[in-house]
Amino acid sequence: MKLDFLEPVTVGKGPWASVYATTGPIDEASATRRELSWRELCQSLGEQGADAATVEAVRAALERSSPDAEPRALALFASEGRVVLEHPLTRDPGRPDATWSALPRLAPLLELAGQEPSCLVARVDRSGADLELHDTGRGTDVGEVEGRDWPLHRAAAGDWSVKHFDASVENTWEENAALVAEEIARTCEAVDAELVVLAGGARECRAVRDELPVELREVTTISEHGGRAAGADTAHLTADVRAARMDHVARRTEAALDRFRAGRNASGRPDAAVEGVPAVVEAAQEHRIDTLLLRGTGPDLHREVWVGDGPDQMAVRRSEAHLLGAESPHSARADDALLLSTAAAGGEAVVLPGDGEDGTPAGGVGALLRWPLSDEEKAAQR
Repeated sequence: MKLDFLEPVTVGKGPWASVYATTGPIDEASATRRELSWRELCQSLGEQGADAATVEAVRAALERSSPDAEPRALALFASEGRVVLEHPLTRDPGRPDATWSALPRLAPLLELAGQEPSCLVARVDRSGADLELHDTGRGTDVGEVEGRDWPLHRAAAGDWSVKHFDASVENTWEENAALVAEEIARTCEAVDAELVVLAGGARECRAVRDELPVELREVTTISEHGGRAAGADTAHLTADVRAARMDHVARRTEAALDRFRAGRNASGRPDAAVEGVPAVVEAAQEHRIDTLLLRGTGPDLHREVWVGDGPDQMAVRRSEAHLLGAESPHSARADDALLLSTAAAGGEAVVLPGDGEDGTPAGGVGALLRWPLSDEEKAAQR
């Protein structure tokens, strides 16, 4: 899961109000329950010590949330009298929750916001394509491509002039496929989509895929459902998009685990991968975490660490946090502190399945490092 959307909270100052709540559906009974729930959340924040301005900012943001929007759940993070980040959730958080703490309560986002990557869907025909972005909720239109509209269809006869015409048709298809592929590549970069699904005729989709850059071609799938025509099979296309996103998550998770197993140093010294809170905290201090690995059932996720004002001011002991420049260290959960630090350093996070007996990190906390330590650095730590 990319963590760049957390950038607003990496530069903010705590303490933080973290709220996970539902916003719908819309009917009189549920609206009443929702308002009561929001009132309880705000009351809870006040009882935990949140200042009145921050509580009011949370209340106003909840009241502004659209009850008929998709998805119907969101996370809010507020500090110093303003909501710094609102993020939609793809899963219902169940019982609403509000926390007032030194760091934003980020760990639930990994499960509730989902690890599924954003996906660009191109509904393709011979003349162009309609583009949609699928990330949270329903697909959003992000553009269209219109190529040449003549000639597009072959003639019926077989004399020389018809063959010449058919060649022109082939040229039109190829030109339009290249145009669509170019726009897909441009749009993927603009909206930060990690996957592409092409929907439409098999030949047209293959032609577009063949024109894509190699790195996009490798993450592109073709759906036999959907297309540009009126009445196209949207339901099955949505299911195909969902399957492609889930498959990508599974492959990415397994790849991260393979890298972790291969990079883990049997001696317990940091190399290409580390595990356990002390080693991962040390890697975070050095801005070396490329991918943070968290197993949801890991016993060390809630282990206490000490943090200062900066995301890299983190240590397993309060005295060590002082040495890193933290004037008044605060206690925090390890998973929240490590997520914040990883996000600030431009890293990613992966939620791992399993119970710890399948090669996942000890205690449920591990990391893939940006670079291994040199022999000199290893010697210095001995």
